[in-house]
Amino acid sequence: MAVKAVAKGVRLSPRKVSVVAALVRGRSVEDALTILEHTPRRSALAVKKAIMSARANADHNHDYKPATLYITEINVTPGPRLKRYRPSARGRAFPFQRKSSHIRVVVDGEKREPKKPAAKVNKVAAAKEAVKTEETK
Repeated sequence: MAVKAVAKGVRLSPRKVSVVAALVRGRSVEDALTILEHTPRRSALAVKKAIMSARANADHNHDYKPATLYITEINVTPGPRLKRYRPSARGRAFPFQRKSSHIRVVVDGEKREPKKPAAKVNKVAAAKEAVKTEETK
């Protein structure tokens, strides 16, 4: 069963946070935390906190072992924007926005490989095989 944690209203641009989130997508939680400790970006701390929260939720609420957890999904979506103005020359004001992000992390107990689609059967080859088996009888 998947366990999630959401960090809402993080005062960082979603574009900058998603770069760091892509570094740890699909990795084990322990590997992800090690990578984030050595990532020299401000958004690494916010992503690290969200992953640690998901790990704590899995341990406390669902009795998962923290060493077996993997990140199955990590999403960064834009949060609310604060609209502000910056003073400029000649009495003008230029608008700008202070962006925020929502970070959603989903972890699971064991790593699941995606199922491979069933192999397509070549109808012509199957028909030839059927004819050969009938002839040998």
